Amino acid sequence: MRLTQIRDFLAIAEQGSIRTAARSLGVSQPAMTKSVQQLEKELQAQLLHRTSRGAVPTRTGKAFLVRARVIQAELRKAREDLAQLRGEHGGAVAIGVSPTASVLLVPEALLLLRQRRPLCSIHVMEGVWSSLQPLVRDERLDLAIVLRTPDAKLDPAVRFKPLYRARMVIAGRRGHPLRGASSLRQLAPASWLMFGPPGHTALLAQYFTAAGLPPPAVNIQCESYAAALALLTRTDTLGLIVPQLLTEPHTHGFLQPLNVDEPPPEVTVGMLSRADAPLAPAANAMARAITAAAQRLVRMP
Repeated sequence: MRLTQIRDFLAIAEQGSIRTAARSLGVSQPAMTKSVQQLEKELQAQLLHRTSRGAVPTRTGKAFLVRARVIQAELRKAREDLAQLRGEHGGAVAIGVSPTASVLLVPEALLLLRQRRPLCSIHVMEGVWSSLQPLVRDERLDLAIVLRTPDAKLDPAVRFKPLYRARMVIAGRRGHPLRGASSLRQLAPASWLMFGPPGHTALLAQYFTAAGLPPPAVNIQCESYAAALALLTRTDTLGLIVPQLLTEPHTHGFLQPLNVDEPPPEVTVGMLSRADAPLAPAANAMARAITAAAQRLVRMP
């Protein structure tokens, strides 16, 4: 099995077409077709289903695709390790961030990384636990900064490093009609928003259940940080957020906490990485920068 064969297979799987993949890599279409055919012959399995519209991985191909991405990621790490030994300080790092982390941790972490590795290439993707963990597991992301709720399950192939704990607050727009509420029961009829994909309402449900109340109806499920904050600041929607967001320049004066007798739940902000593989130098520098930014955030009044 050759690394070029793995490269070619990955290109086709991602592009959805042998012709487009060949063009992106600067090789001929017949050469790429032959490369993948040799790979299939060696593995004794059909990896791609060819159609008139392109090529897609078969069931076997999808299983191999996960391994192929890990091989490619490990090769990139090996190259970065060698570059580090030669005294080069560039490299590349891909990180995933939760909506909260993107505002509270990422700007300072990236500033610190730029100071240490000014030539490093950085890719940032926003998401939540359920969408980012598989990308870290498959090494499509080096790291992810996420909020971990009590019900979040950790994949055995992934390591979670806690950075700090935060007690959530109920937030609503300044002058919200329910701002005088003293109990969670009074807030139950409100329109509620949750960050995350559809069905991601466990934290809010657990909060109400612990107070002996049925979970409220979640009217809005939002995966966009900007859209969520716009809804919280401009409508009567309520949501659970970390308290630091109340003091951010773009929310300060627009959002206020709704303090009720029942204490909101706690979450752990932490970092996901592969459990069985060391980080490449650039990713390791990014991890240190994230940790330093989190420590500074915790020390803030």
